[in-house]
Amino acid sequence: MLARLWAIIYTLTMKILITGADGLLGSNLVRVLLERGHTVRALIQAGRPQLTLDGLPIERCIGDILLPETLAPAFEGMEAVIHAAASTSVWPARSEKMRRVVIEGTRNMIDAALNSGISRMICVGTSNSFSPGSTKENPGREGTPYICGHYGMDYMDSKYEAQKLLLEAHEEKGLPVLIVNPTFMIGPYDSTPSSGTMLIRLYMGEIPGYTSGGKNWVHVRDVATAMANGLTMGVPGECYIVGNKNLSYGEFFRKAAAVLGVAAPRLNMPRPLVLATGAIGSLTASITGKPPLLSFPMARVACDGHYYDVSKAREHLAMPATPLETAVEESFNWLRDNGYVEARA
Repeated sequence: MLARLWAIIYTLTMKILITGADGLLGSNLVRVLLERGHTVRALIQAGRPQLTLDGLPIERCIGDILLPETLAPAFEGMEAVIHAAASTSVWPARSEKMRRVVIEGTRNMIDAALNSGISRMICVGTSNSFSPGSTKENPGREGTPYICGHYGMDYMDSKYEAQKLLLEAHEEKGLPVLIVNPTFMIGPYDSTPSSGTMLIRLYMGEIPGYTSGGKNWVHVRDVATAMANGLTMGVPGECYIVGNKNLSYGEFFRKAAAVLGVAAPRLNMPRPLVLATGAIGSLTASITGKPPLLSFPMARVACDGHYYDVSKAREHLAMPATPLETAVEESFNWLRDNGYVEARA
């Protein structure tokens, strides 16, 4: 029965428009879709580098989610759309530019999708749009209220507001949207780099210790696979937390250090020290204009548990569970092979 189900999924090839195709998630998603025989069109901003898409058999369409007039041509002839474009910067904590990209960009994508008559829209949110579990024994789940506004970060706030727009469009206008809410993603094709920065610093011995908090960690390809499955699985109007393992920061660093062949951070940093370091980082950044290694809002996040239950995505989107050691290895190898990692002294 399972084999028959997967056979059906893989034979339903579609013409798919993707935004954010050159990001960490988008780059992995494009590859998953191509492996399944889908036709992929990527919406690309004019002049934007596309390192992670080089050599792939995809159609590139110049456009911008903040320019509605460029979206209609991009949607033409498409059967589904995956909206993965977003700003993931966490500094400054308050950013009108980020809010425009996430909220106004999502609103423009909703309008274009409704006008195009596509059969399915998949949008990328964040697990933080639901209440995180402070302990592994009581993880957060879909349907719980948004409580992360107290961190004062537009990255989280704007994602939650965009999610509300999407669900309202589904209820009021029949938008066939399914929302995936990733936890912390690790994997290859991280050209910014984003999560890969942490692995680089760990390898270079630049992480002195770990905080008392933790989160849910996941291989980015598992998220991409769940999204690709969502083209024919799952229920429109529903949200799915897509993740894998709940680990404290100390536990994760020990796993990652073992893969990289380096010593794991041994200092369990007390909350007051972490918060003070974050406050100094924010103050210094406000003066110099350079993003801090640790801001005060991120210090607060790092001291808390952000654990999630991913069973709904496992059941409804057949989400896999790749070992985190594989995610770390593949991420680091890609970073090293593409010149992001310096040789250790």
